[in-house]
Amino acid sequence: MLPITLDPKTVRIGLAGSGEGLARRQALLAEAGVVAVPVTDEASLEGLRAVFVAGLERTAAASLAARARALGILVNVEDVPELCDFHVPAILRRGDLTLTASTGGRAPGMARLLREWLDRAFGPEWQGRLDDVSAARADWRRAGLAPAEVSRRTRDLIAREGWLE
Repeated sequence: MLPITLDPKTVRIGLAGSGEGLARRQALLAEAGVVAVPVTDEASLEGLRAVFVAGLERTAAASLAARARALGILVNVEDVPELCDFHVPAILRRGDLTLTASTGGRAPGMARLLREWLDRAFGPEWQGRLDDVSAARADWRRAGLAPAEVSRRTRDLIAREGWLE
């Protein structure tokens, strides 16, 4: 698996489905800032880069997945790993800080437990910490420091604050 983060401002994402599965995926995408393009049986997939499918009968999901793949669009069919080009990790958000756990679709329960552990280890204070590091980084970059020096100072700041102890 190759973990990636997609920017919903530049990547159009479609969503197809029904019932509870569709509602779960809508919530997941909305939390990430995605305004999903609704996809139905007859809808054009033009311009989409990824499609989420949830709550559809397997035959309909497989047909939609095949149609999308033929156009070079990545597909995720909830709970049907063999129809997926990518898997959705267990996600913890602290503002712009996003932490994930993934088992490549092999053990979703384990990923969920790891996400719960991350939730306890990385509380809401991490949004403020990210803000602090981001501001310091911006100052260092404005001062013309090389990327390696910015990285070293970032590590030093986090160590000095004891945030990962």
